[in-house]
Amino acid sequence: MTASLDAKGPLGHTGQLQRTLRARHLNMIAIGGAIGTGMFVASGATISEAGPGGALVAYALIGFMVWLVMQSLGEMAAYLPVAGSFQEYGTRYVSPSFGFALGWNYWFNWAITVAAELVAAALVMRYWFPDVPAIVWSAGFLLLLFLLNALSARAFGEGEFWFAAIKVITVVVFLIIGVAMIAGIMGGTSPGVQNWTTGDAPFVGGGMGILAVFIVAGYSFQGTELVGVAAGEAENPEKTIPRAIRTIFWRILLFYIGAIAVIGFLIPYTDPNLLNAAEDNIAVSPFTLVFDRAGIAVAAGLMNAVILTSVLSAGNSGLYASTRMLYSLSRMGQAPRFFGKLSNHDVPMRALVATASIGMFGFLTSIVGDGAAYTFLLTLSALAGFLTWIGISYSHYHFRKALKAQGVPLTALPYKAPFFPAGAVIALIMCFGVVLGQAYGPVTTGENVFAILSPYLGIPVFLALWFVHKRVTGSRAVKPEEADLSRE
Repeated sequence: MTASLDAKGPLGHTGQLQRTLRARHLNMIAIGGAIGTGMFVASGATISEAGPGGALVAYALIGFMVWLVMQSLGEMAAYLPVAGSFQEYGTRYVSPSFGFALGWNYWFNWAITVAAELVAAALVMRYWFPDVPAIVWSAGFLLLLFLLNALSARAFGEGEFWFAAIKVITVVVFLIIGVAMIAGIMGGTSPGVQNWTTGDAPFVGGGMGILAVFIVAGYSFQGTELVGVAAGEAENPEKTIPRAIRTIFWRILLFYIGAIAVIGFLIPYTDPNLLNAAEDNIAVSPFTLVFDRAGIAVAAGLMNAVILTSVLSAGNSGLYASTRMLYSLSRMGQAPRFFGKLSNHDVPMRALVATASIGMFGFLTSIVGDGAAYTFLLTLSALAGFLTWIGISYSHYHFRKALKAQGVPLTALPYKAPFFPAGAVIALIMCFGVVLGQAYGPVTTGENVFAILSPYLGIPVFLALWFVHKRVTGSRAVKPEEADLSRE
């Protein structure tokens, strides 16, 4: 039930990834992946653009889509819990070339995301220390994340548990205070439903407003698939993975939908602060505004600290996920074998060093010249998360075809996606809709052709990886009756 393992090394270490991530780690990894700076800062802009009702509909639809994707991932991850996760599923059930492209696409996405989080961390620290060079903070935080990942999978899990716990506590407190303010218990007179009925509320911009927020919401949920990568080092994955998957939908519903509803009641969509919210302007975060109106004097500083932990959480998870993906690619012969070796602590140290180096390189490109190279790297990775979700749903469809062709009963699955095949198909259609919708903003604002097409640069790169690998190796699509359904 585990991935192929190395023989025991000469220094006494086991030579294999260790299943030391417990259920509480997986639960926080799953929820921590969904709660990021998009919730704490950018949620205000979505309400400003689509109104409270439009934002609620958009986030609910994206939450539903992610829930379907996670059901597909949960079924495969509980059956075959390996570090490569969807890269290995793509290789086994679709084609080796598809798995190759999916794995490298995911590795690049998170390696660049680490760089993005280093940039964000430096911006956050500027709130307290405006005169300290950004590189000092970024280098220090990269060292911290590197150490958490270098010690062991358990150290990563503990770090992510506490990073995510701070975010969860903040959202829960926000919801409690928000409900109390809506009821008139705190912060003066209750606003009632005034902010849902004034102007064009609750739906601003109609269907087009919802579509615009739909795209933004899709990015907010990226990272929920991290639990699939962590499955390779999870204790008792047949039980812990399904448990984490089952609770994701309710967490999304509670945290995102609840937060959007509270903000919609307490802050009118016409408030200019909502539209002006940015990662380097914590004072106008909708969370800060609500806490401030509740009488919490240190609201801005408090939210800045929370956003810092959110940034570090994303960087920590990104470094872990990309390291394990590079390790898996190496073990499957799709990356240099050099990266498939483990340290004495059973950590893929070479893959970790390579990924951390890419993260630091990405950060350095952001402060050299006008940062054009860094912007280009971010553009390349823009759709990587959505391509991963498409790959998960597509691999799941082929996985089920393989089970049927080889006569494997569904009772053999530790976890069964309840809405297959409709769930996988609907998720695919919605993911494609989000991808196509990337052109909405540039088109409606009259941007040039390059601005319209630039978000799609990652797609030809993905296709090039797929077809070049196919051309070089001569690999073919996997027939359902020949798919590797072994659990090793």
